[in-house]
Amino acid sequence: GDFQIAELGFGTGLNFLVTWAAWDSAGRPGQLHFTSFEAFPMNLDDMGQALVHFPQLQHYAGMLLGTWHPDLGATTLEDGPILHVVTGDARLTVPAWQSKADAWYLDGFSPAKNPQLWEPALLAAVGAHTKSGGTAATYSAAGHIRRSLQDAGFAVTRTDGYGRKRHMTRARMPHAE
Repeated sequence: GDFQIAELGFGTGLNFLVTWAAWDSAGRPGQLHFTSFEAFPMNLDDMGQALVHFPQLQHYAGMLLGTWHPDLGATTLEDGPILHVVTGDARLTVPAWQSKADAWYLDGFSPAKNPQLWEPALLAAVGAHTKSGGTAATYSAAGHIRRSLQDAGFAVTRTDGYGRKRHMTRARMPHAE
C-alpha cells in the first residue's frame, strides 16, 4: 500500500532521491509520499551542482529538478512519488501537519549546527505525527536525543552506525494496544 516518509531538512533532496531509487528497485506497490520540512529551500541550480556527485541518481535528479519547485506544494513526479516540501520553521510546521508518517528521517542537520531541530517539543511533535508501528532514525546517538524520542513515545535503541559513525539511533512507535 501507500507509504508516507517525513523528514526534517530537505537540503539537496539527496535523501528523497535515494529513497525514490530504492522504492523503484524494490518494485513496491502503492504510492510513496515524501514530506520534508525545510526552513530555507536551496535554489535548483545549487541542488543540481551538489547532485552531480551522485551519478547513479542522475535519472531521478533530472526528473526532480525538471518538475519540482519549492513553491509548488505537493508535486507528483513522473511515475514516481508525491513530494511535498513544507517551507518554514519545523517547530511550527510539523505540529500543524495534517498527516502521520510511517517513517521519519531526522538528519537534515547535526544537533550542534541546528539545535532547534532537536528540541524535545519538536521531537514530541514528530512522535505525535508517527503512525502506530512507525519508525524514526538518526545518525545521532546523543543521550538527550534518545531521551527526547523516548519521551515522545518511541521505543529507542542505539545500534551500529554506518561509515565513520560508530553508533546511531533507531526508534519505533509501539503499536496501540
